[in-house]
Formats: sequence, structure tokens, C-alpha cells
Amino acid sequence: MDTLTHALSGALFARATAPKDSPPRSLPRRVAAGFFACAAPDLDFVVGLIGPVEFLAHHRGVTHSLILIPLWALALSWVLAKILREPRGWRALYGVTALGIFLHIAGDVITSYGTMVLAPFSDWRAQIGTTFIIDLWFSGIILAGLAASATLHRSRWPAVAASAVLVGYVGFQYLQKEKAIEFGEQYARTRGLSTATVAVHPRPVSPFNWTVFVSDPEAHRFTHVNLIRETPRGYSPGDGFIAKLDAVYQPLSSARWETKTRYGEGAAMPLAREAWNSPAMAVYRWFADQPAFDGMSEGSTCVWFVDLRFFTPARETMPFRYGACRDGPGAPWRIVPP
Repeated sequence: MDTLTHALSGALFARATAPKDSPPRSLPRRVAAGFFACAAPDLDFVVGLIGPVEFLAHHRGVTHSLILIPLWALALSWVLAKILREPRGWRALYGVTALGIFLHIAGDVITSYGTMVLAPFSDWRAQIGTTFIIDLWFSGIILAGLAASATLHRSRWPAVAASAVLVGYVGFQYLQKEKAIEFGEQYARTRGLSTATVAVHPRPVSPFNWTVFVSDPEAHRFTHVNLIRETPRGYSPGDGFIAKLDAVYQPLSSARWETKTRYGEGAAMPLAREAWNSPAMAVYRWFADQPAFDGMSEGSTCVWFVDLRFFTPARETMPFRYGACRDGPGAPWRIVPP
């Protein structure tokens, strides 16, 4: 989830959970604390200043840990009490701060990236994969709730109602995910791919837009579909960026399946396998859920890989593209960022 949406969700839930008997002057401080606390875990972006490989290894790590919420909430509530001049001290903000951090973690778990909720004791990444990382409907519900709360500032019920709608929306997205999985399983059955695994990932613009993967040890077969669209949506230059993103997703009946191999084809395969399995690529092997071969440099000194989880056709650049490179045959491999 993007950081601004995180922060706004923290403000919304802080208002929704405000005690009825709380002093009127304390409410703005509570909402502000929820806003900042729900954004705070993304301070781990500083790891990216060390390097992109370190970012892969540690983003959504210890700052996103359920186990460490009490510690982070203690530190953050103390800081926020100073900044917001809370007369009752950090104890008055501890609860809403802990709630904000928890909401941030929950908001990341529903995406496809993966969140190390048990860090630093485990690098297992939880991911439900119902919600695209930037979901305009999700953010819109939050904004509507905050706007209604500002208008009816004496009542918490607009925030409560918006929070309930938000939870219901994620539940609705989960049902769409199940439908997308069913479509992928049906494709696998009709093609006799009995050992293939099916994975689906949400895509931008609509909760009905999904990329469906049917994968085996050698390749990924995938298609971009809209679960309710009956006829393809056209696109012409000038229709706008949103229309360009959305037009890619075809009706189920018109699904166009593509194939990306994990290690290339023909003579490239042995070298690609060697590069992929090299110690240098250990972090990327851990990170990538849908890894695929993405080319080889001239002279075969670099082999490139992508994670198809993040492939959206209308996007000009592919994120999380990494290479295994070496100076020559027999030399050790090293991981190279884009």
C-alpha cells in the first residue's frame, strides 16, 4: 500500500475508535497520531540508500513486524507526544499508535509484495494478495470517510461506517481472487497441466482486473483478464492513462495466454540456470515468486531475471529486474540491480 493511503487509513481508524468521553481537544491529537503512526513503518525506505539488494532483503521487515509492535508503539508514542504536545504524555497516545502500526502491517499484507510479520525471528513473508498496491477505490473510501467525519465532526459514525465499508471492500476483493484462481485452475485442467500451480495477482484500476498465472518448473503461462467484462475495451491515444491501464484486461472468453520461461530456451538455458542458482542470487530467489528469464547480455556476461508478480503491461519499465553478472567464464557471479 502506498504511504499516503496508509497514513489516511490510520487517521480514519483513529477517529472511528475514539472514546465517546474523550476530551474534544484531544481528538485532533489522536487523529494526527493515527496518521503519523500508520505511515511510520515505511521509514524503512532508508535501507534503499544502502543499495537495491539491501532494500529487497529488508523492506517490510522489522518495522513491519507484529512481534515488535509494542516496542515501536512505545518509541513512537513518546516521540509523537512531544511533537503533538499531548498534556497526558505518551500513555495517552500509546493505544492509537499501536493501532496505526498494526493497520499499516495489515494494509501491506493484503497486497502481493509480502511482509515479514515475524521479523527478526523469521523472514517468512505474509501476503494475501487481494489488493493492488495503489488502489483508487480503497483510497477513495478512506477519503470519503474522512470528509464525512470532518463535516460531522462531533460524531464518529461516519468514520465507523467508512471503516466497515473498507473491510467489506477487501472481503469483496478476496471473492474476486477466488474467481480468478478458479479460472486459472480450469485452464490448467483443460491443458492437462496436472502438476502446474495457479497464482493470481490484483491489477490496477478495478477490483475485477487480475493477472492469472499457471506455472510449472520451466515456465509461466499467464493472462490479463477482467472478471466481469463481456466485450474487450478499446483504447485510443488521448483516452487517458487510466483507460490505457484498464484496456489491457480482457473478458474471460477472450483471454490471451502468454508464456515466459524461467531459464530461457535452447543454448541459453544451462547458463541461465547456473546464474539463477548462484550464491549471488540468493536474495532474489527468496524474493521472487514468479521469476522469469528476461534476456542475456552480449558475451553472456549478464543474465537478467524479472518477477512477473509486478508486470503490468501498460507500464513502461519493469520493476525488480535484477541480473547475475560475471567478468568471464568461471568467474564468480554477482547480483546487479537494474
